[in-house]
Amino acid sequence: MQVNIALKKVVDDSYDITIDTLPKLHFDTKVAIVTNETVSKLHLKYLLTKISAKELHIVTLKDGEEYKNQESIDTILESLFESRFNRSSMLIAFGGGVIGDMTGYAASIYQRGIDFIQIPTTLLSQVDASVGGKTGMNNKYGKNLIGAFHQPKAVYIDPYFLTTLPAREFGAGVAEIVKMAVTFNKKFFEFLESADLKNPEVLQECIKQAVQTKADVVSKDEKEHGVRAALNYGHTFGHVIENETKYKKFLHGEAVAIGMVMANETALKMNLMNEKEVSRVKTLLEKYDLPTSYKIENPHSFYETFFLDKKSSDSSITFILPVGIGDVTITDKVDKETVMCVLNKFGES
Repeated sequence: MQVNIALKKVVDDSYDITIDTLPKLHFDTKVAIVTNETVSKLHLKYLLTKISAKELHIVTLKDGEEYKNQESIDTILESLFESRFNRSSMLIAFGGGVIGDMTGYAASIYQRGIDFIQIPTTLLSQVDASVGGKTGMNNKYGKNLIGAFHQPKAVYIDPYFLTTLPAREFGAGVAEIVKMAVTFNKKFFEFLESADLKNPEVLQECIKQAVQTKADVVSKDEKEHGVRAALNYGHTFGHVIENETKYKKFLHGEAVAIGMVMANETALKMNLMNEKEVSRVKTLLEKYDLPTSYKIENPHSFYETFFLDKKSSDSSITFILPVGIGDVTITDKVDKETVMCVLNKFGES
């Protein structure tokens, strides 16, 4: 005996990404702006001149990757329950990648899903984290291991917010731009080698190209069953570094920069890159004062932590490796000996 539930349907989750001065936005519903203490002090007053709603609430969280946890999610949800938000209500993620990820995750689970929009305030979140609908939080086992795919209704990228961005945060965003150029766009990489990203017009063009690259990839593979996984170049190694340092020593983009260098060393050993290409990527990262080295205290422990990565399985680790500059491969066929050789090299540094 069998009963069929017919759920075949087409859902259009398309949305626009606006790269320009933030327009006036009005919402005929309850809205909660989720932000952190740092962004609130710098930019909330400006945002409030742009936003109007039937009811407008502010949820302010502590600032830092270490607060990307269940306690912060509970803070958001409890505020929504206390203010009697319903399924037509909306959240606004106003901050960097941590705020965007947690706000999107809270939106995905509150009453089984409500709308949210992204207004990213860091370069990293503008070029990467705010686009594509990945949401989530960290736990003691690793980064972003709990989460959901929940697309925003819109993304508003206002370069104005970058005027107060510290140099390290700026560099962390550049790392994600480099990531997309190495994996998908050789001409973009060559442009970055000579570009001055301190020039506002050049920076805006780089943001546009990075966002377009990610948008193209997400359009082909929303749920990361294939090509979208390539956007995790540098992250397999980087997430272990973040985990080992308890998210306190490196910004996310800094850990990814080191992770790219490690991935490139692996690609070099597999004859996927040559020495000159490896050097060019490292030079570009260092141009923006990004770290490119890390002392691995226990290579065997580092290796075992790879298995907590979402892309890996019980018996194999999935690596994202560049093929030259402008192409990439996703493979679980890298033997342990090769990986350990790379990890031991960093253990000696």
